[in-house]
Amino acid sequence: MAGRFSPSTPSTTTPTTRTTVRGGHTAVPAGRGRSGGVGGKGRRWNPGTPVDLGLVLGPLRRGPGDPTFRTTPDGSVWRATRTPDGPATLRVAATPEGADAEAWGPGRDWLLENLPALLGAADDPAVFVPRHRLVHASHRRSPGLRLTRTGLVLESLIPTVLEQKVTADEAYRAWRRLVRQYGTPAPGPLAGELYVMPAAREWALIPSWDWHRAGVDMKRSSTIVRAARVAARLEEAAAMEPGPAAARLEAVPGIGPWTSAETLQRSNGAPDAVTTGDLHLPGIIGYALAGERDADDARMLELLAPYEGQRHRAARLVLLAGRTPPRRMPRMPRTDIGRL
Repeated sequence: MAGRFSPSTPSTTTPTTRTTVRGGHTAVPAGRGRSGGVGGKGRRWNPGTPVDLGLVLGPLRRGPGDPTFRTTPDGSVWRATRTPDGPATLRVAATPEGADAEAWGPGRDWLLENLPALLGAADDPAVFVPRHRLVHASHRRSPGLRLTRTGLVLESLIPTVLEQKVTADEAYRAWRRLVRQYGTPAPGPLAGELYVMPAAREWALIPSWDWHRAGVDMKRSSTIVRAARVAARLEEAAAMEPGPAAARLEAVPGIGPWTSAETLQRSNGAPDAVTTGDLHLPGIIGYALAGERDADDARMLELLAPYEGQRHRAARLVLLAGRTPPRRMPRMPRTDIGRL
């Protein structure tokens, strides 16, 4: 039937690699999610087509062991988050017509009200037209790709700042340690397994030695503290157009175009928020679209120009294709300043 598809997994399409994971593909086990337990409030959202939870919600996962994100064998995706109304836990499972959800905690009504936007209802993939053969093939293999819109800025901004100028593994390790140490157990049946990230004030009060133990240098920790102190103003960016939203975020010292783009891709579902200033992305885009492994930001933007207005979606499709230039040097060395 037209418009129908079976949510795919990396094992049946492109092999899972760091590149495809960065493109937002998280493996979600096949299954029909069951009720998560007592005390939850439910909602069913039926847009008429199933939701590929791995593609839509994948960008929200910050590495393996993310204490705010979990997939379970029954095919459910769990998220612990801090809403404007307080902490909450959300469980989502795909159905043939859309998705079923349950939520727990003070912020559950806010989460359920914003469920369609989280699952990509505000996104319009029909306006995207592939201009390259590789993008066309990736687009065809990813019919369930929708851009999530969380409506929450700080929860995407802080882990993005942690990822500045370090390896992904270092950033993920810092995120896990700080959330578990300063966050709170998530409401609902997975309390003790899932954690809600700290509130803005709690981020601002983390002592310097705990930042150090988590492997976070002073530049990144200071940026997070400055952002936490103006959290209310930054959260307003979730309701802004991408340009003014980026300007609002970049007014905080330490937040530049790379950080604002990576944040707005998640909080605002911005389809044109292409990431510039990245160490690897220009080379991946250049190699995939033109065979140029040494492309810089200017060349990447030139190659993505045909996708103006949808450049973030195009870049994600390139990443999901998994085509990367052969490695010419060892991986960036891992460091742990917490041991110094």
